[in-house]
Amino acid sequence: YCFPFASEAMHKIFGVRPEEVRENASKVFALLHPEDYDDIMTSIQISTKDLTQWSEEFRVKHDNGEVRWLFGNSIPEREPDGSVLWHGFITDITKQKLIEQELTESQQRWKFAIEGSGDGVWDVNVQTQEANYSKRWKEMLGFDENEGLASRKEWIKRIHPDDKARVLAAGDAYLEGRADTYIVEYRLKSKDGDYRWMQSRGMLVSKDAAGKPLRMIGTQTDITERINAQLTLQQTREELELTLDRFKDLYEFAPIGYLTINKHGLISQINWRACAMLGMDRHSLMDKRIAEFIDEDDKQRWSRMYQSIKALEVGEELSFDIKFRLNNGNTFHGNLNCIKAEEIDGQSIRITLEDITTIKKSEAESRIAAIAFETNDGLMITDAEKSILKVNKAFTKITGYSDDEVVGKNPHMFASGRHDAAFFAAMWESINNSGQWSGEIWNKRKNGELFPEKLTITAVKTDKGIITNYVGTVTDISYIKAAADEIQQLAFFDSLTRLPNRRLLMDRLKQALASSARSGRQGAVLFLDLDHFKVLNDSRGHDVGDLLLQQVAERLTLCVRVGDTVARLGGDEYVVVLEDLSGDGLETAAQTETITKKIIDALNQPYWLDEHEHHSTPSIGISIFGEQPITMEELLKQADIAMYQAKKAGRNTMRFFNPQMQTTITARVSLERELRKAIDKKQFALYYQIQVDNTGQKLGAEALIRWVHPERGLVSPAQFIPLAEETGLILPIGNWVLDAACAQIKAWHKNALTRDLTLSINVSAKQFRQADFVAQVKSAIERHSIDPMQLKLELTESLLLDNIEETIQSMSALGELGVQFSLDDFGTGYSSLQYLKKLPLYQLKIDQSFVRDIVTDSHDRSIVRTIIAMAQSLYLNVIAEGVETEQQKELLLSHGCKRYQGYLFGKPVPIKEFNAALKILPRQDY
Repeated sequence: YCFPFASEAMHKIFGVRPEEVRENASKVFALLHPEDYDDIMTSIQISTKDLTQWSEEFRVKHDNGEVRWLFGNSIPEREPDGSVLWHGFITDITKQKLIEQELTESQQRWKFAIEGSGDGVWDVNVQTQEANYSKRWKEMLGFDENEGLASRKEWIKRIHPDDKARVLAAGDAYLEGRADTYIVEYRLKSKDGDYRWMQSRGMLVSKDAAGKPLRMIGTQTDITERINAQLTLQQTREELELTLDRFKDLYEFAPIGYLTINKHGLISQINWRACAMLGMDRHSLMDKRIAEFIDEDDKQRWSRMYQSIKALEVGEELSFDIKFRLNNGNTFHGNLNCIKAEEIDGQSIRITLEDITTIKKSEAESRIAAIAFETNDGLMITDAEKSILKVNKAFTKITGYSDDEVVGKNPHMFASGRHDAAFFAAMWESINNSGQWSGEIWNKRKNGELFPEKLTITAVKTDKGIITNYVGTVTDISYIKAAADEIQQLAFFDSLTRLPNRRLLMDRLKQALASSARSGRQGAVLFLDLDHFKVLNDSRGHDVGDLLLQQVAERLTLCVRVGDTVARLGGDEYVVVLEDLSGDGLETAAQTETITKKIIDALNQPYWLDEHEHHSTPSIGISIFGEQPITMEELLKQADIAMYQAKKAGRNTMRFFNPQMQTTITARVSLERELRKAIDKKQFALYYQIQVDNTGQKLGAEALIRWVHPERGLVSPAQFIPLAEETGLILPIGNWVLDAACAQIKAWHKNALTRDLTLSINVSAKQFRQADFVAQVKSAIERHSIDPMQLKLELTESLLLDNIEETIQSMSALGELGVQFSLDDFGTGYSSLQYLKKLPLYQLKIDQSFVRDIVTDSHDRSIVRTIIAMAQSLYLNVIAEGVETEQQKELLLSHGCKRYQGYLFGKPVPIKEFNAALKILPRQDY
C-alpha cells in the first residue's frame, strides 16, 4: 500500500509527514491500535477486493504517544492497469469520543449541548417555537451575538428551499416517536446570503404534564468543508468513469436499463439507458425512490410488489410490468426483473428495466380489434367461396345460431324466401363492381322467425385486387324501430324528471300566447332556479342532486292546475306556464303571486335524499303575458331577468319583471362591453396615495386603479370592479395592475428619494386563487428585476372564507420570495383568529369606517384599540387608512398605530403629481 497523494493534515492526525508515506503506507498502518489492527486491515482488504465503499471508526497511536480516535471514509476505483486507487478522507473524532466516554447515563440530557465542543448550541421550546441560539451558532452564519434569530420560525426561513421539507420531516419523525434520533444535514443561509452546510443533532429533554414534547436542545456543526470534499470526490469519480473499459460501456449503453436499489430502498447505481428512460440525469436520480416515478394509477400495486421484492431470498427473482410517469408528464410501460443480491453493506435489489410500451400498445390494439369484433352489430366473415369462417356473439344473439352451427356453411342458410333470384343477382353484381352492398333484407332466425335487418357486405381484396374474404355486418332493424319510437318520446320530455323539455315547452308556450290573444285572458311564466344547487352536487355527488331534481319536479306538478305546464330546461332550471288567468292585470298578478307562494312553501319543505335530510329553496322570476304582444324568447328572457333579481334580493323569494330591470341589465351589458374594450386598449391608469409613519417619513404608497374612459372621463373602481369580479375580467385587469406596479417600483429605484418606497396593490380573491398566481407574481418580479420586498399585496378578509390551506400555501410561497402581505379592511369581515395566526402576514390595515368617527364614537375607538393590540400580539405591522384629521392621527398614535394613509397626507394622484409631491412634502416631528 502507498499514498500517491496525502494532505498536510496527515502530519497533524498521524504524526507523520505526507512525503514519508507516499511510497510506503506501513508507517501509517504501524500506528493502528493493536485492538483495532486486524479488523481495519480485514475491512480494507474486503473493500479492495469487492470495490465497495470503506467507512470505519478506529484508534491510532500518535507519535507523541496519544491514542486518538479517527473516522475514515474512502471509495476504491479499479485503475486500467488492474491496481486499486482509493479516494477519501480521515477526520479526528477524538474529542467527541472522549466526551461520549465521560458522559454518564444521568448526563445524557446535556450530551448534545456539549457534544462537539466549539460548535453551535441551540435550545427550542417545541410548543411556543421560542428558541435560544449560542454565540457560536450565530457566528457560523455571520451574525453578532446580540442579533435576532429568537424563534424557530426565523431558523426555518433560512433553510434552503430544497432541504426544508426533509429537515422538518426529520424533526416531526423524532418528536412523534417514529425515529430514535434527530440528526440531519442541510444548508442554512448565512447573513451574507450564502448557504453553509450544517449538521444538526438534538434530543428531547422534557415533556409537559400531558406527556407532549416540550423542549429540545442540540448542537450544530459546520460541515461545509466536508460536503465540498465529498462533492469534489464525486466529481473525481465522474471524471474517472470516462476511462472505463468497454464492459462499462456495455453496461451504460445497453438497450435495457440497469439499476441497483440499496438496503434503504434508494437508487445507488443506474446506467445511462435507465436514466434516459426515467427522464433525469444520473446525479438527480441517485438516492431517489423508484416510487417517485410510478404513475398514480399504479401506486398501490407498486407498494404491494415492493413488499414482495423485499421478501425475496438472496438469488430469487421477481418480474412484473408497471406504468411509469415522468416529471414532464410523459408515461411508459416498463417490465422490471428484480433479483435480491448480497452486498458488503447489506442486501440490495438489482433491477433490469425494459420499455415495453410498444408491446403494450400492440396488446391494446389487439384487444381493441377483439372488442371491435364483438360490437353490438352482428358480424360474419366468409372466405372467397362464401363459406362462413367466423361470427361474433351479436350475430349469434340475432340469429340464434352458435359458431359450431354456422362455420363452414353458406349464408344462404338464413334466407327467408322473401327475395327472388334477381334481388341476389343485383346484390352480388354491386359487390363485385364496387366492393360493397348495403340495404335492407329479410332473414330467418334459428327458431324460424322472420325479421328485417340492415345488411352491409364488404369484399376484402389483396393489393392486386383479388378477393380473399367477405365481411357481413348485420343490424336487427326491429330493435331500431322500437328505439325510434322511444326517441320520439324522449324528444319532447326530460329523461330525468319526465317533465316537458325545452322543445315541448316552446310549443305549449306558443299555444298559450295564441290562446291568450284570442280569449283576452292573461297568463304568466315563472322562471325557477334552485338556490345553491351546485353545492349539493359538488359535496354529495350528481346522483344525489338528481334525486332532488326529481322531487322538485313532483312538488311543482302538484302545485299547479291540470292545464298548466311545468318544464325543465336543464340543470336546476324549471319553467312554469300558467294559462287562463284573469283578464285584469292586477288580478292576474295576485293570482300568480298566490300560486308562486304555494310553490315556494312546497319547495321549502325538507327533502330526503339517500336517507339524509336536505333543505333547498328556490328563486323565482315572473313575467305576465297577454296585455301586449310579445315573443316567446322575450317572455322567457324577462322571467330570467326577474329571477336573477330575486337572487340578488337574498334568494328564496319571487320578483315580477318590470322595464327598469331591463334598463339595468342593458346598462350592465353595455358597461361590460366597454370594459372589455378598455382592457384591449389599456384605458387604465394607476393613482398613488402616500403612506407615512408618525414622524412624517414616507414609507410607500397604495396603487389604486382608475378607468380613463374616452367619453365618461375618470371612472371610479366602485363602478366597474364589481362587474369585473362577476364576469371574470378582474383577471386581466389584475395582471395589468401587477405589471404596472412592478414597472413603477423599477422606475422609483432610479431615484434616491423613492428607491426605498414600497408599493401596495389590491388583489381580488378570484385573482389570488388562480392555480398559477404565484408564478405570475414571480414572473413579473423577474421581468422588471425588482426587490420583492418592495411589493405589498393587499388581500381582503373574504379570501379567508374558503380553501384556507391553499391560501396559506400560496402566501407562504410568495413570502419566501420576499413579497409582503397586508390584510385590507381588517375588522369588516369574518376573519378566523385560528387561521389569522397561521398566515404569513406583514401588516393589518384598519378600515376607514372605524377611523372616520374614532374621535367621537367610543365603539370605533374600542374596535381600533383591539385591532392594534391583536396586531402587536401577532407581531404584525398595523396601518390605518382614511386618516383625514390631526385628531384622528393623534388618537391612533396614542393607541400604538404609527403608520397612516389618508387625505391628511395626500389624495390618490397620478404618478407625475405623486413624484412632484415627494420632493416638497415637509417632514414633521410629532
